[in-house]
Amino acid sequence: MKKIISIITAAILMATCLTACSGAAAGNGKLKIVTTIFPEYDWVMNVLGDKASDADVTMLLDNGVDLHSFQPNASDIMKISTCDVFIYIGGESDAWVDDALKESVNKDMIVVNLLDTLGDAVKEEEVVEGMQEEDEHDHDHDHDEDHDEDHDHANGDPEEIEYDEHVWLSLHNSATLVEKISEALQKANPNNAETYKTNAAGYMEKINALDKQYHDTVDNASCKTILFGDRFPFRYLVDDYGLSYYAAFVGCSAETEASFETITFLAGKVDELGLKVVMTIEGSDNRIAETIIQNTESKDQKILSVDSMQSVTSKDVAAGASYLDIMTKNLDVLKEALG
Repeated sequence: MKKIISIITAAILMATCLTACSGAAAGNGKLKIVTTIFPEYDWVMNVLGDKASDADVTMLLDNGVDLHSFQPNASDIMKISTCDVFIYIGGESDAWVDDALKESVNKDMIVVNLLDTLGDAVKEEEVVEGMQEEDEHDHDHDHDEDHDEDHDHANGDPEEIEYDEHVWLSLHNSATLVEKISEALQKANPNNAETYKTNAAGYMEKINALDKQYHDTVDNASCKTILFGDRFPFRYLVDDYGLSYYAAFVGCSAETEASFETITFLAGKVDELGLKVVMTIEGSDNRIAETIIQNTESKDQKILSVDSMQSVTSKDVAAGASYLDIMTKNLDVLKEALG
C-alpha cells in the first residue's frame, strides 16, 4: 500500500504542479476538510453551521463500504494530500493512513486522530462470555498486503493491542471529539473561529441533553442487559450507562456464521434473563438472531435493529441523516429492549 500511495502522490504532483501550500490557498479559497466516516462528517457540518459554504467537506466512506474493509483510491489520496484538515479514527482499520500522510503535499495540514484525542478513554476490544472468537486469519484486515519490509515483525514480538474503534457510539466521547474538531477548524480558519466555537458549544449541549435521556432510560429500565445475535460495536455505549451485554461476535468481526456453541449459549441467556428482544445492527440478514430465537423456550422474542452508522451513504446524508437523529432512534430501540 505504501508504494502504491507513493506512486499516486507522484502522479498528483506531476498533474497538478502543486507545492507545499495549504489546500485553501491553492484551490478555490475554501477550507478543505476530509473525513473518513459519517459521524465525523456530520460533526464537522454542525461546527461549520452557516459557514459551511466557506468549506469543501468530503466523507470518504460515502457508498456504504464498512470502515473495516475500506481502502482508498487515487481520488481519495489526492483529497487527503491537499486538504487543510484531515479527520480519521486512527485504529487498525486506518493502517493505510500513516503512509498516505507521509506522502502529503500539504505539510501544514491539521490532522485529528480520534483515538489519540480520547487517550485513556479508548478501550481494548474484548471477548465476553459466550462470544465467538474470530479466526486469526480472518481478522487481519488484509494488513499483510499493506506492510512492506520495514513493517515486517519478527517471530516472538509481542502481539499488538487492538483497540475498539467504534468511539463515535459514545455520546460522552462525541462531545469531546466535537470540541477537538472545533479547535482544529478554528486553527485552520481563524476568520471564522468564533462562529465555530459557538456552533460547537451549542451542538455539544444537544449531545449532552441526549446523553441525559440515555441515562434516564437506563435508570428506569427493568432490565440492564442486552443481547446481540450479531457483531457488537456498542461497547462504548453500554459502558457509558452501566449496561451488560452478550453478543455473537466482537464489533469488527468478519465472521458471518455463529457456531452451535455460541447459538446455544445466547439462547440460554435469553431464557435465563427473560429477554424479550434479540438485537442486531443495520444491514443484518437476521439469520443468527432468528436461530437464537428458535432455540429459546418461548421462541417469541422480537428482533430489533440499532444503527452503528458504519454504512451511512452520501444518499443518506442528502436525505437528511444526522448523527443525533440516529442516536435518538437507537435510544427508542434501547427503551423497548430494556423494557
